[in-house]
Amino acid sequence: MHSARRGLGSDVAGSRPYLPGDDVDAIDWAASAKLSAARGTDDFVVRERYAEEAPRVVIVCDRRPGMALYPEPWLSKRAVVTLAAEMIAASAARARGLLGYLDLAEGRPFWRPPRTQVNAAGLDEHLAWPAHRAPDDGLARGFEFLDEHARALPPGTFVFVLSDFLAPPPREAWERAVRRRWDVIPVVVQDPTWERSFPLAHGIALPLWDAPRGRAATLRLSPRQAQERQAANARRHDELVASLLELQLEPVVLHASEPELVLGEFLAWADGRAYVRGLEWRATA
Repeated sequence: MHSARRGLGSDVAGSRPYLPGDDVDAIDWAASAKLSAARGTDDFVVRERYAEEAPRVVIVCDRRPGMALYPEPWLSKRAVVTLAAEMIAASAARARGLLGYLDLAEGRPFWRPPRTQVNAAGLDEHLAWPAHRAPDDGLARGFEFLDEHARALPPGTFVFVLSDFLAPPPREAWERAVRRRWDVIPVVVQDPTWERSFPLAHGIALPLWDAPRGRAATLRLSPRQAQERQAANARRHDELVASLLELQLEPVVLHASEPELVLGEFLAWADGRAYVRGLEWRATA
């Protein structure tokens, strides 16, 4: 990543006249020749570049009770979150980035700021922590916490938010993060059968987990009720993605726990970002 300050890097920030002591390799010979020809004197122009900085990455994990669902053969959201976080950490390490972590697993913020090189062992320990006692407004509280610790998160920080977003933060929380100029990436983890859709099963007792009460329950639906729930779940997912795109946030949608499928979604997301940014660059060039 390039910073706002000048220094060693690859992205050109501008040009200025040559000063004694400047590196000869920084001279823009083509621009110097044009300026010298126009003025009839020997003038040299030096290219200034943006300094390169290690990227900062923060992983925010939603630890509401519902994120501990589901058992096999359904989608284990906890397993998907763990796998996704490990892939994000590996990518940050490859870019020599700084990794931070935040969750509210015990109902209060657990925070590791991105000040040291990626510690894979430490991340594994956080992800393996069994507690899922975050409140329903845990993500909103998480954004408030990051806002209070913004000094550790300069503009350009990648903030990956891993959740099913069935209890999403308010729009104001997203907007506040965008105003901080953080690169916020929602990672949506939802079961394709029970949360993005619903089985058209009727006349039988469906086993459900009552998260607020912490116990199993059963549900018996009529054909019409099953269809209505299926349509409502699909609509809820579509509206979530649409609301994120409206905020110019590019979500990663995960619906499987196989590593190759999770990696494929991240690669598709990255390719999409590169394509869109290429179009934006050509439009402004």
